Amino acid sequence: MNDLAVSPALLQTAPTAPSGPEARRMRETAEQFEASFLSQMLKPMFEGLDTNGLFGGGEAEATWRGFLVDAMAQQTVRAGGIGLADTVMAEMIRMQSEQTAGAAA
Repeated sequence: MNDLAVSPALLQTAPTAPSGPEARRMRETAEQFEASFLSQMLKPMFEGLDTNGLFGGGEAEATWRGFLVDAMAQQTVRAGGIGLADTVMAEMIRMQSEQTAGAAA
C-alpha cells in the first residue's frame, strides 16, 4: 500500500449514535468514567500538602480531602472536562454497533 491509497476503514459508514434515554445513560457513564479518571490524576497533587499550618485543617482536612478531590473532578467534567468522556462515548457507540452487526449476521 502506498501513501496515496485510501484505507477501506475510511470508507465505512460511521456508527449512528443512540438517542433518547439510552444516549443519556451512555453519556452519564462516560462522564462518570472521566470524573473518576480526573480524581485519580488530582489525588497526587494534594498528597504532599501540610495541613498543620495556622489555618490548616489538621487531620480533619486530610480525612475529607478525597471528597474535595472527587468534587473538583466532577465539577471539571461539568465544565467541559478534558474530552475523555467524548472519546469513551464514541468507543461505547462503536462497540455497540459492532455487537448489533454481529448479532444481525
